[in-house]
Amino acid sequence: MNKLKLIIKREFLAKVKNKSFIIMTILSPLLMVGLIMLIVFLNQKNSEEIRTVAYVDESGMLASVFENSEHTKYLNITELGLEEAKNKTNEFYYGLIYIPKAENLNNLSEGISFYSADSPSLGLLSSIEGRLEKKIQNLKLEELNFDLEKLKTTETRVDFNTENFTGEKSSKIGSVLKMAAGGGFGYLIFMFIIIYGTSVMRSVIEEKTSRIIEVIISSVKPFQLMLGKIFGNALAGVLQFIIWMISAGALLTVVTLIFGPEATDMSGAQGVGMTSEMVGQVQQTASNDLQLVLLEMKNLPIMTMFFSFIIYFIGGYLIYSSIYAAIGAAVDSETDTQQFMMPVLMPLMIAIYVGFSVIENPHGPIAVGFSIFPLTSPIVMLMRIPFGVPWWQLLISIVLLVVTFIGIVWFAAKIYRVGILMYGKKPTYKELYKWLKY
Repeated sequence: MNKLKLIIKREFLAKVKNKSFIIMTILSPLLMVGLIMLIVFLNQKNSEEIRTVAYVDESGMLASVFENSEHTKYLNITELGLEEAKNKTNEFYYGLIYIPKAENLNNLSEGISFYSADSPSLGLLSSIEGRLEKKIQNLKLEELNFDLEKLKTTETRVDFNTENFTGEKSSKIGSVLKMAAGGGFGYLIFMFIIIYGTSVMRSVIEEKTSRIIEVIISSVKPFQLMLGKIFGNALAGVLQFIIWMISAGALLTVVTLIFGPEATDMSGAQGVGMTSEMVGQVQQTASNDLQLVLLEMKNLPIMTMFFSFIIYFIGGYLIYSSIYAAIGAAVDSETDTQQFMMPVLMPLMIAIYVGFSVIENPHGPIAVGFSIFPLTSPIVMLMRIPFGVPWWQLLISIVLLVVTFIGIVWFAAKIYRVGILMYGKKPTYKELYKWLKY
């Protein structure tokens, strides 16, 4: 046990004292927050652009649709005609809307075109199309002698009040929040396994190629060395994640306090044709949604998610890092690992793919099956937990995860014990199977 502690300490210190580890620990939060700020800055700059859109309305019925907004100006150049308007638009304007003559209202929507030198904004096109559709619909209703004011009173919106049979209420925002929480935890585990599992493998390969391993093996058992590498890298990884989360959270808080009003400005919405009144409604809706999010967070199984994350985080990492350590011991260079990587990565990729189906049907047979299967349960089960998981499924999944970990560590240790001193030959799957019998 003392030797295992020494190995864990050695691996941990070797990892955290590495220059690349220190640099990435410092730079990663800065890069992440910087990327977020760059996106916000570019979005603000994009929303500040004033677009002038010309239109030719030969029908004479849709000109009232084109009302100026803060970032979009409309100019009526119907008198120029289509061809001359095209030439002028190409030189001076962002785009040109052409509405041809129509024999009747049924043909009014046919042949409407948008001309521009470059690909137009999808948001702007959607906004104009929506207003044109609404205007044409109203014109048709007026032709049929319908009172538009009375028709507005018939517009009805249905929002389900969803709750389970115990009386616990939920909402669409709650479902989105559950999806985000489960997906976030699952993605964290996926990234941790990939990053630090391969780190264990590289550490083994490095010591094997430098022949340091021959000296180490003379003092400790291969099984202890393998476990020491796994736990040492895990502790370094956890430390790095904690530093990232604290520093990134602090930076985001500072940035939000300084640039919050500009970052949350709704001027981008006006840039696609929204009026000030519509922007106010959107902001009010956002405020209401924030209150709903805070209420829905209380309904999440926070404690179950927290403890499950720790269990599956440890179990998933130990399983895959043991496999990575065995692969590192079996080869002489990192290029030789490619033939073994795909079978290891496939369960993780399948788990991410199945995670998307969890959103639609978290209690379906596919979601339940993969949340119990040990190689995919660390990701899929965490995506299911926010939606509610029966205790017996959670218990079975954890028991299978522990049993699988013990079995894989045992098999990986046998491969590690033989492969760690093998040089000069790339092993096949058949040879790995023979090593398991030694």
